[in-house]
Amino acid sequence: MSKKKNIDLTDLEALPDLLDGRHQVVPIITSGDDIVEQVSLPESLPILSLRSSVLFPGAITPITVGREKSIKLVRDVNAEHGLLGAVLQRETEVEVPAPDDMHKVGTAARIIKILEMPNGNLTVILNGLEKIEVGEYLQSEPYLKATVRTIRDSQPDDGNVEFQALVDSVREVALNIINISPTMPKEAVFALKNIDSPRGLINFVCSNMDFTDDDRQALLEAPGLLARARKLLEILVREQQMAELKNEIQEKVKREIDKQQRDYYLQQQLRTIQDELGDTADAEIEQMREAAKKKNWPKEIGEIFEKELAKVERLNPAVAEYSVQMTYLQLMLELPWNDLTTDNLDLECARRQLDDDHFGLEEVKDRILEHLAVIKLKGDLKSPILCLYGPPGVGKTSLGRSVATALGRKFGRISLGGLHDESEIRGHRRTYIGAMPGRIIQTIKRCGSSNPVIILDEVDKITVSNHGDPSSALLEVLDPEQNTTFHDNYLDAEY
Repeated sequence: MSKKKNIDLTDLEALPDLLDGRHQVVPIITSGDDIVEQVSLPESLPILSLRSSVLFPGAITPITVGREKSIKLVRDVNAEHGLLGAVLQRETEVEVPAPDDMHKVGTAARIIKILEMPNGNLTVILNGLEKIEVGEYLQSEPYLKATVRTIRDSQPDDGNVEFQALVDSVREVALNIINISPTMPKEAVFALKNIDSPRGLINFVCSNMDFTDDDRQALLEAPGLLARARKLLEILVREQQMAELKNEIQEKVKREIDKQQRDYYLQQQLRTIQDELGDTADAEIEQMREAAKKKNWPKEIGEIFEKELAKVERLNPAVAEYSVQMTYLQLMLELPWNDLTTDNLDLECARRQLDDDHFGLEEVKDRILEHLAVIKLKGDLKSPILCLYGPPGVGKTSLGRSVATALGRKFGRISLGGLHDESEIRGHRRTYIGAMPGRIIQTIKRCGSSNPVIILDEVDKITVSNHGDPSSALLEVLDPEQNTTFHDNYLDAEY
């Protein structure tokens, strides 16, 4: 037995056309208050196993029959009295259900019409009559047959306010679900509004809503119309919430897709305009690659640059990460790396420069010349860092500028007064918004030389905060054993 199809059976002669897959169809309910065909059921009935549909009393529903036993059952019953028991099997995967595979409650039904389908299956139009309880199974070959007992649903009193409120709520929620669910046939709206019988309305909703088989079976087994109405309203409210949530998700996804398509369209237009103007992101990347070929930097730095440049090529220019990467690459290109100025270690020239710029300060000048003499003799810069101290205005900063002039080096000054963040020295990691290199790297970039004379001014005014201790970060700068290279967090490479 395969799945039930929703169908409008007001014209049985038109069924072959309706079942060709081109129409949405709705099961109908016999009209009137409890006007279900009253028949005297025999003590036993052939049991038609349903895979995934539940037949309700009063409903006229098409069922597609495909299994050999089911086809034989339908043909034999149709040739006799036309009565059978339609019962849902517990597991849809079972091909040949045994008595233990069947539910205990089903519906007695009469065959109205049988239609031969092109694929060899039968479409059987069943009219649900009474709810039945299946008793002892009498046979399993050539098909199931069992004793049955009629179960009459208890009808609430006419003045039962709760039942009337439940029926009204069922109608209202069902209409809401049909209106918001794209899978529900809209013809059901007309039927819902024109069913006056509470029993007919409840069974119609049970038959037509997209419930699970377990929910349908639970509704059929409910003891009486009042209990069925309560259970039905509970399921309907849940289904309404699910339908609203699905619609909300689908609308959100649709908006996202529309936005992505719009962004893609605009990006393509922007790319076309940039191509016409000759100002494309690809051209900028190529310019960077050409500039990198002219750089005199260490091999490992060149490898890092190529790796980061390849990452940029895979990025969309519209994303935020693109500009971050481009800024980083631009910094690498602007740093002087191995660009050094030639030192002039003529001590006489240095003495004249110091005397020209400063009067007096003989002890300080002698110490500076002594420092330069050691550098000249040793041929390296592994010598103590000079610390100049004194009140403001005595010439500490200008002495550093004079030394730079005497040596022929660039001069840079870093004011540390009020510095409280370690990242000001080491730089911020690129993962942070607004990240930038530290002051050491910025000064070297500004000087345009890798060996400038740098004055760390007002070093005594550094403060400690929850962002770290900047004085600890200066150790890497001031220690002669460490300051041959400097690691900046933003650059993420040894300089």
